[in-house]
Amino acid sequence: MSPDLDAAHNAVELRSMSVSFPGTTTALENVSFAVPRGRFVSVVGPTGCGKSTVLNCVAGLRAPTSGEVLVDGAPLRGLNQAAGYLFQQDALLPWKTVLDNVGFGLRLRGLDKRERADRAREWIARVGLSGFEQAYPHQLSGGMRKRAAVAQMWITGPDILLMDEPFGALDVQTRQIMENELLGLWSESGNTVLFVTHDLDEAVSLSDEVLVLSAGPGSRVLGRYPVDLPRPRDLLDIRTSPGFTEVYQAIWAGLRDEVLKSHG
Repeated sequence: MSPDLDAAHNAVELRSMSVSFPGTTTALENVSFAVPRGRFVSVVGPTGCGKSTVLNCVAGLRAPTSGEVLVDGAPLRGLNQAAGYLFQQDALLPWKTVLDNVGFGLRLRGLDKRERADRAREWIARVGLSGFEQAYPHQLSGGMRKRAAVAQMWITGPDILLMDEPFGALDVQTRQIMENELLGLWSESGNTVLFVTHDLDEAVSLSDEVLVLSAGPGSRVLGRYPVDLPRPRDLLDIRTSPGFTEVYQAIWAGLRDEVLKSHG
């Protein structure tokens, strides 16, 4: 039985989900797909096709107009308590130190100051920010801020990681380093990742599967492409491999016309 038909194996499943905004046309129409537990799935598509709307529905920040979202086989009602969300812009509080920002989610969960500080220091070290515990966000580079945001999301132990173009604002070299570090953390954790990006290179490099949405309005699932590249992956080298090129070209063949439609 395929994962899509066996809800017990899926961390996330969208069933015939449509989303309309008041006074506008339908953003997403009859979108169905599943993300099996422990898999890294990326969503790509033209600008404005509803990629972020998909994440917002899975996070429970927006309710579908029709259809439903299932989390671990159960219909989602309200916020998705199993998910952590990494936005395009980090959620670091400018008046708090790195230590306090990373531990903020634990504070909301009622952990005492000493325990959350200990766990925050552990995660700060894991993302390569040791020595910057007392720094404030404005004192960090873009890559360092992103590391702090990754630690802030991961420290609460979410089973599902939702990521909305998290590295889009970084320079190419910093971006590839952060992608490698993300894969290292993910491979240790066994978490499920649903990752939105406009960058097809990034999607193929990171993912087990790439899902393509059509141009909007009324975006739908255009295709699903498995990425059978071996793991662990070194993202600084993988883009030159024949296997990468083959997968990239297959996806681009389906995506190209949709991108042109969105700019037509």
